[in-house]
Amino acid sequence: MHIRQATYKDIDRLMIIFDNAKAIMRNSGNMEQWNGSYPTVEVVRGDIDAGNCFVLCDGEIAGSNQHECEEIIGTMALIPGPDPTYGYIEGQWDNAEPYYVIHRIATYAPGRNTAVKMFDWAFSHIEGNGCRTIRIDTHKDNCIMKHILTGYGFNMCGVIYLADGAARDAYQLTKE
Repeated sequence: MHIRQATYKDIDRLMIIFDNAKAIMRNSGNMEQWNGSYPTVEVVRGDIDAGNCFVLCDGEIAGSNQHECEEIIGTMALIPGPDPTYGYIEGQWDNAEPYYVIHRIATYAPGRNTAVKMFDWAFSHIEGNGCRTIRIDTHKDNCIMKHILTGYGFNMCGVIYLADGAARDAYQLTKE
């Protein structure tokens, strides 16, 4: 498995992954997060244009010079902070160090440790940029993601509010 930047050619697959992630959320009792068409193709295109959308691939296409993959099984947007929605928190961030944010993390199917692999890669990637902190948020009903985050070592710091006013549980991890 390896991670690479997403391209426009990946968008159809990413939308399938987001739809599967929504179904997983609904089946686990999270009925409110990512309702409707969010994340939209336009949001994903924006992440790709900014160089912030990454995909986790399972296998490579033989003979490919493009580092293409046989199957995309996960995706995330890894964005350098500061993030405006993290400017106010009910609670307290662990520290005020520079950070990256993970948004729109999703996997095609549970059970392959894809989120952990993406977190591992994200931390090694940001260390190369002189950073060691990642912040992430999720809906209060996203029990699966909350379990993954705390299991990985993220600390629940409080509640932040999205631009539309929706509350999200906010997490942070600083690697030593």
